Amino acid sequence: MDHFALRNGVLHVEDVPLPAIAEAVGTPVYVYSRATLVRHAQVFREGLSGLDDPHIAFAVKSNPNLAVLRVLAKEGFGADVVSGGELTRALAAGMKPDDVVFSGVGKTHAELVQGIEVGIGQFNIESEEEGHELSLIAQRRGVRVACALRVNPDVDARTHEKISTGKRENKFGVPLDRAASIYATLAEQPGLEMRGVAVHIGSQLGDLDPLETAFTKLGALIAELRANGQTVTHADLGGGLGVPYKKGETYPTPAEYGAMVARVTRDWGVRLSFEPGRVIAGNAGVLLTRVIRSKRSGNGPPFVIVDAAMNDLARPAMYGAWHDFDAVEPTGERMTAHIVGPICETGDTFAMDREIDALSAGDLAVFRTAGAYGATMASSYNSRGYVAEVLVDGDRFAVVADRIMPHSIMDAERVPEWL
Repeated sequence: MDHFALRNGVLHVEDVPLPAIAEAVGTPVYVYSRATLVRHAQVFREGLSGLDDPHIAFAVKSNPNLAVLRVLAKEGFGADVVSGGELTRALAAGMKPDDVVFSGVGKTHAELVQGIEVGIGQFNIESEEEGHELSLIAQRRGVRVACALRVNPDVDARTHEKISTGKRENKFGVPLDRAASIYATLAEQPGLEMRGVAVHIGSQLGDLDPLETAFTKLGALIAELRANGQTVTHADLGGGLGVPYKKGETYPTPAEYGAMVARVTRDWGVRLSFEPGRVIAGNAGVLLTRVIRSKRSGNGPPFVIVDAAMNDLARPAMYGAWHDFDAVEPTGERMTAHIVGPICETGDTFAMDREIDALSAGDLAVFRTAGAYGATMASSYNSRGYVAEVLVDGDRFAVVADRIMPHSIMDAERVPEWL
């Protein structure tokens, strides 16, 4: 469930009509619903109610906006971060350091130091080499840091190849057949408190079977580690639950996911951690855009050119992803069109031959399910500005990320005097 609905023929976010936001802030603009974020957070937690004290860390990469993070912090969520910048954002939003899990295959020396200095709850180590470096840093500071070893279970998540992370050829984690020996080696390092294992096989999963396969392999590894005398008290099961991007699609619910996890892990004797991102934020946001004009080329459908572009919403260009596209004030008439942006790339295409609400120049429309992997992946390509972001709460709204104009971006550049 989300809080985007037509009222008297006008699309509202909670109690705010979208035209009011367009008039006040301009377009394109991301619009998030606080009520939807809260509901999704609560539904996810309720789905895990059969587990003993699970730890939930929001995947900051999916939506790092400070206001969004603050909403989730108030719901008791921690943070799954993959960079020093995300760590800084999570703490600034009110998430507790010991509720932060630092993942990521390429943590720099400076980021490892930062994580230790702020006292994060756990590092997810992605390689033996990273573990040795982290141990040396910790030793110099006279501390031991809590760690889990991320395992690559060689499981095909059956999702898009660019967001699949659990196959042997992917860069993430250590191979399952070497995990026990690497864990034992790292457990001997004086700066590390090896306490568990972690797995994450991909994003936008529409089937629980690959997850169950990965978790079953992880459970076998936990048993092997304990048989070898190792201590295992924690297991991080990652995230990856998909959300519907098309009307009528169905995906596993948090309750179905939680029931599967409870069944598979019932004998593990560990504290479980989870890293939801898209399932919390995806359907809590839309990208509001305005039609610039329509044009025809030959006998095919018209091109509906909107002021949002691939630099604002990269998923269609990068993954061939689908986003439902709806008029803010639909008339009931329909048309078939190509939906494109103004960037000088053929890849700046959101949809081809799509049946949509009839639109003409000046009309407002939304790309739905844009609350995750939207603004966070934006760029300034074609010297366009960075898109603004708005959070709605009931009948009020606030700009939670300013539109960064091209001249402001240019102000950070320098021409050397010898030119």
